[in-house]
Amino acid sequence: MTTNPPTVDVHAHVLLPEIEALVEGAPGHAEARALDARRNGPDALRINGPMIGERIPRLTDPATRLAAMDGQGVDVQLVSPSPSHYHYWADEETAGKLYRLANEATAAHCAAAPDRLRGLGLVPLQHPALAVEALDHALAQGLLGVEISSHAPGRELSDPAYEPLWSRAEETGAIVFLHPFGCTLDERLDRWYLSNSVGQPTENAVALSHLIFSGVLDRHPGLRIIAAHGGGYLPTHIGRADHAWSARSDAGSGCAHLPSSYLKRLYFDSLVHDPYVLRELVRVAGADRVLLGSDFPFDMGSEDPVAALRAARLPEADFHAVRGGTAAALLRKD
Repeated sequence: MTTNPPTVDVHAHVLLPEIEALVEGAPGHAEARALDARRNGPDALRINGPMIGERIPRLTDPATRLAAMDGQGVDVQLVSPSPSHYHYWADEETAGKLYRLANEATAAHCAAAPDRLRGLGLVPLQHPALAVEALDHALAQGLLGVEISSHAPGRELSDPAYEPLWSRAEETGAIVFLHPFGCTLDERLDRWYLSNSVGQPTENAVALSHLIFSGVLDRHPGLRIIAAHGGGYLPTHIGRADHAWSARSDAGSGCAHLPSSYLKRLYFDSLVHDPYVLRELVRVAGADRVLLGSDFPFDMGSEDPVAALRAARLPEADFHAVRGGTAAALLRKD
C-alpha cells in the first residue's frame, strides 16, 4: 500500500432543505415526527436544533465544506444525505419524488468540486419495488451508490423483497452505505442521548447480522457495503455469533460460513471513538476493510479524523490503507 494516497473520508453528510420542504404536510409526516420525538426525548430535541443550526453552512455550502476539509487534512469526501432525509414513512408517490430530488441535489452539491466530493443517493426501503430504479437513478446522476438505514418499517435487510436491490448493487459495483437512523428500542433510550450512543451501534449490529445470517452475503459476494460507526457492536462481539453458529442448528442454518469470516467481505468506517476498539476492528476485519470516517460535521463525529486514526497506533502500512488507500480504490470509477 502506497504511503501517499489521498486522505478519504467516507462518512460525511449533506443537508437538503428541499427534501424537508417536499415532505412537509404529507400524510404520515406529523406522526413520523412525533415518533422521532418520543424516541429521542425532549432533552435531545432541545440540543439538536441549535447543534444543526450552527453547522448549516458546512452541511449545505460546498465552499465552506471544502475549507473545513482543508482544515482537517481531508482530500476527498464521500458525501451522503443526512439520514434524517430517509422518511421511510412516505407513500410510494412521495417516496419516488424524494429519492429523485435527493439524488439530484446531492449530485449538484458534489459537482461544485468533482475531484474532491463524491456522492451517494437514497433508495426508499419502505417500497422495495422502487429500490432498483432508485439505485439506477443515483448512478445515472454520477453518484457512486446509495445510503440506507438498518431497516424499514416491517422489513429487515434480510427480507427477500430486497434481493433485486442486492443483485443490482452487486452487478453495478455500487457502494451501499449502511447508516442507521432511529432505534426501535424506542422510549427505553429516550434520555441521556442513549437513542444515539446505544441505539446506533445496536442498529448496526442487528442489520449486519441479518445480512450475514440470512445468506445475503453468500448470494451476493460482490456487494460493496460500508457500515457506519465501525459496524456498531458486532465486530467486537463477533465471537458470540461464531459460537451460536457452531453450537446451534437454528443459528447456522442460513449462512455457509462462520459469521466472523463475513467481516472481511464488508467495509467499516473508523468512527468508533476509541483507539483500542479501532485496533480491534482492524484486527478482525483487516486494514483493507476499514475506511476513514468522521460523520462530518455532526457533534457525534470526529473533528480530526486523521488524529483519531493515528491514536490507534496501527502499523504504518495499515494506517495509510485506512487513511485513504483502500477508499481511493473503492471510490475510483472504472
